[in-house]
Amino acid sequence: MLLLNRTAIVHGGSGSIGSAVARAFARQGAAVHLTGRTRTTLEDVATGIRAAGGVAHVDVLNVLDRDAVERHAAAVADRGDGIDICFNATFNDDIQGTPLVDMPIGDVMQPVTKALTSSLTVATAAARHMVRRGTGVILVMGGGREAIPNLGGSHVAWAALAGLCRQLAAELGPHGVRVAWLLSPGSPNTGEPDPEADRLLLPRRPSYDQVGNAAVFAASDLAATMTATEINLTAGAVVD
Repeated sequence: MLLLNRTAIVHGGSGSIGSAVARAFARQGAAVHLTGRTRTTLEDVATGIRAAGGVAHVDVLNVLDRDAVERHAAAVADRGDGIDICFNATFNDDIQGTPLVDMPIGDVMQPVTKALTSSLTVATAAARHMVRRGTGVILVMGGGREAIPNLGGSHVAWAALAGLCRQLAAELGPHGVRVAWLLSPGSPNTGEPDPEADRLLLPRRPSYDQVGNAAVFAASDLAATMTATEINLTAGAVVD
């Protein structure tokens, strides 16, 4: 198991991607701490993980509340002898469909503020405990880099997240902590025809399970030399 005896926090753990990542972490031996706004949906994910033989804990948490996030990270660290992995899959509350020239500044900045605040809050809370042990991995789920009209502030938020992760990696790297971000596949493959297949280099986008497997790799010792980098899960919709 690639994550045996690791302690992982998955923020946004009841969402489609967050729950897939949590299940993948648990399958590989990690004790998973799920956070989100709604206990019932978190418990549903945790029940499935436990039924498969994994370890899952649930905490209702607002990732924009820094004091609450700090308290949660401290409790997780005390319970499991530290924090090994922090994954943020919370949403950005974006407003789309209007050109930037016609959008109020507040609507443009809403996803930027949410993305940076949530990611910085959860990352720094976990990092304080990782630095003490000289090891840890912080992973952030981000969006693509396509220049698509009428995305509002979403593209700006994704670019800002990449910059935040690079800065965190530069500051935390000397302490043994890695930081990376996963480019979202957009709408993961569910077996239905993809209406945007002509934009891809591969025949189909990854499934949610494949996104989870990519997160496992990034969090594991197999990726021990990878930091300040993105993991492209767009099936070729984004090309460097």
